[in-house]
Amino acid sequence: MKVLATKLPGVMIIEPMVFGDARGFFMETWNQARYVAHGLPAVFVQDNLSFSQKGVLRGLHFQNPNAQGKLVYVLQGEVFDVVVDIRVGSPTFGKWVGVTLSSENKRQFYVPEGFAHGFCVTSETVLFAYKCTEIYQPQSEQGVSWQDSDLGIEWPIEMPLLSEKDMNYPRLKDIEVERLPQL
Repeated sequence: MKVLATKLPGVMIIEPMVFGDARGFFMETWNQARYVAHGLPAVFVQDNLSFSQKGVLRGLHFQNPNAQGKLVYVLQGEVFDVVVDIRVGSPTFGKWVGVTLSSENKRQFYVPEGFAHGFCVTSETVLFAYKCTEIYQPQSEQGVSWQDSDLGIEWPIEMPLLSEKDMNYPRLKDIEVERLPQL
């Protein structure tokens, strides 16, 4: 397994070992000892799966309180996945990193607690999986506008398909500091 650091502290790209032959392939999507040795949390408490069509954008989501760390990956299709540092007091506050995740490259992306997360579907459909360090708690769910011009995220789509909730999230600078995670 190869772990690549990003410009955001704690945000990692994971390239699992893949063993393939004419029959197909095998890979571990989670091995507690191996992943913990690379700095990921030891415990995930919820696994989620979402299916979306091309052009869907989900995000930018976070929970506060009850922050979630997420290990995300694609089972089928492709997404452009984005993480934004929204931790008040962080030297990388408001900075983002994006990566293409696909069933072909088999990469995983670790999103630590205190970061907002979102993805845009770039294939016809996508089956997107993620492990969470905290249970989903709707009363703690919040978000940042996907098109916050101050963040300058370079999404691969101009007119995404959005939920009503995702359409109405505020810009990061318009969120009260008390509602954001603290470093």
